Amino acid sequence: MSAVYINSASCISVQDTLNENILQNLTPENSSNIIKAIEPNYKEFIPPAMIRRMSKTVKMSSVASHYALKEAGIEKPDAIIVGTGMGCSQDSEKFLKNVIDNQEEFLTPTFFIQSTHNTVAGQIALGLQCHAYNFTYVNTSSSLEFSLLDAQLQINDGEAENVLVGSTDEQTDRTMELYCLNNTIKKETDLPADYLNSNTNGVIWGEGASFFVVGKNKTENSYAKLKNIQISSKVDLNEVQKFIQNFLTQNNLPSHDIDAVILGFSGDAESDTYYTKAMGLFPSSSQLYYKHLSGEFNTASGFSTFMACHILKEQQIPEIMMINSQKKENVKNVLLYNHLGGHDHSLVLLEKA
Repeated sequence: MSAVYINSASCISVQDTLNENILQNLTPENSSNIIKAIEPNYKEFIPPAMIRRMSKTVKMSSVASHYALKEAGIEKPDAIIVGTGMGCSQDSEKFLKNVIDNQEEFLTPTFFIQSTHNTVAGQIALGLQCHAYNFTYVNTSSSLEFSLLDAQLQINDGEAENVLVGSTDEQTDRTMELYCLNNTIKKETDLPADYLNSNTNGVIWGEGASFFVVGKNKTENSYAKLKNIQISSKVDLNEVQKFIQNFLTQNNLPSHDIDAVILGFSGDAESDTYYTKAMGLFPSSSQLYYKHLSGEFNTASGFSTFMACHILKEQQIPEIMMINSQKKENVKNVLLYNHLGGHDHSLVLLEKA
């Protein structure tokens, strides 16, 4: 499959990623177990009457997609593909609360209509009056990777030239309560979290939306070349290095040619062992981590893809992301490895455009 180009990148996250000098202004978050995204002033982008009816994930995605399209100089993409793990959770919770409060009678359909996972891609298309291919992937932590893979296929098959690809997830009060109860989220007593040497289970939960324009042709603003993607729902701990090595072999790359490897250390002692295993393959590479900046959530890999794009374009590796002392002056190949709780493992290979 031919490589495609990431021609723009936009992100709303726990960091102030909509502003300039992103790599210089990163602040780690490890003292609160639930961290919220820094939201823009939505009134600058969305009519006030519409804002009231939009959930947080739709609002974040509308603004992030607006920035991505504007940067790429595209009014209407040839396809819109969005990946999400939880979808529009806020409206789902509102609908279920209505069902309980009204004893399953006299329900308005609004919250149900707005709670479906494909609401985000649909709302973006409505705003753009775009009638092209519109698809949503819901594959927990590999939702973005499936979306990027689909975009690559669309371009390679000649169905599209420029595809808007995004990932988005929001927090909701009830879901966060349940995650605390089942110890998905770290206990207050286990804070501040040590992401790299944690001996406790659970994560710090974040949220965000990341959008990219993936194109057939390289432009003067291109961030990276999307070379290849590998996804596996399950990988045994003793198979991690083989899983990665096979992927590199497919791409004719020895491990020492990977200039930077970005790992999804989340502070969960049990599942972070996968990343520790992976580190052994890359002794001469810059080893980086990012979830101390974004928090863990279903589509946190959108934040790492966004960071990788900036590292490749600006040829800078932020100190705050470094695990080891290998700091490459020239960054050509970046490998991203992510999973969520030991499931849905993904590898993304990016190259300098």
